[in-house]
Amino acid sequence: METLQLGNSSLRVGRLGLGCMGMSEFYGPADEAESIRTLHSALDLGVNFFDTADMYGSGHNETLIGRAFKGKWSQLVLATKFGFLRDAKGGFAGLDCSPAHIREACDASLKRLGVETIDLYYAHRVDPQVPIEDTVGAMGDLVTAGKVRFLGLSEADADQLRRAQKIHPITALQTEYSLWSRDPEGAILDTCRELGIAFVAYSPLGRGFLTGAIPSREALDPGDYRLHSPRFQPEALEQNKAFIALVERIARAKEITPAQVALAWVLNQDANIFPIPGTRKLSRLKENLAALAVRFTAAELAEIRSQLPTAVGGRY
Repeated sequence: METLQLGNSSLRVGRLGLGCMGMSEFYGPADEAESIRTLHSALDLGVNFFDTADMYGSGHNETLIGRAFKGKWSQLVLATKFGFLRDAKGGFAGLDCSPAHIREACDASLKRLGVETIDLYYAHRVDPQVPIEDTVGAMGDLVTAGKVRFLGLSEADADQLRRAQKIHPITALQTEYSLWSRDPEGAILDTCRELGIAFVAYSPLGRGFLTGAIPSREALDPGDYRLHSPRFQPEALEQNKAFIALVERIARAKEITPAQVALAWVLNQDANIFPIPGTRKLSRLKENLAALAVRFTAAELAEIRSQLPTAVGGRY
């Protein structure tokens, strides 16, 4: 896979990365052995950009990634995140982006991953209780200490990006972006372009919905967090099927799959956008990678945009 420079850094990554969250939590039970096979296969297939966080599985995901890639770190770029707190039972216990917590969280992530340096370290959310200047300043101290190479933010707005950039160069902004989550368009994407910040798109498949694989709530495991998501509530889910109808029409015309339509749409928006679809299965990984070869003309993109419905239900 061709690699490109990631934002204003020396990191080079493929246009399509791999989100690893579902290998540990949120989307029902995962087979650890299958997850590791998928991780290894992704590397063999040219994927070199992997995304995790300390809160995924309360540390389990970082441990899994560390075990899977032991001895292979030179072949990949690893991104992880800090900020969300979990209690002993796995419940959410708030957000902490204070300098003291950042130092502790980074050391814990390094230990779980089994590495000396994290390639890209994100604040998982902007903490409203901590000035972003303080958060990014503490993150910058980790770069000086050699524990982190480059910095990122997740779900920050344009003003927060500008304030952060004045303290330390920001390499990437990670935010949800897909056919049914287009909130970053306008100020946020424009600011990323202006400041040379890469845009990393998580959930580019609409949390799996845009693949057409979730025709009803019954298709989800009882422990799947999407059952609590506003967009997956019965009435909203039914109305959001308008997206599936559109994606399936395009898929038939292009002779590709709905997942490839959704990913190719994001990829064709801007060369500075790096989607990180998540999957635990090798078959889905291969299907996703085939989207790299799909091209939409400007006319096709304009036609798709003119037909896009409005998503029903909030993202969270």
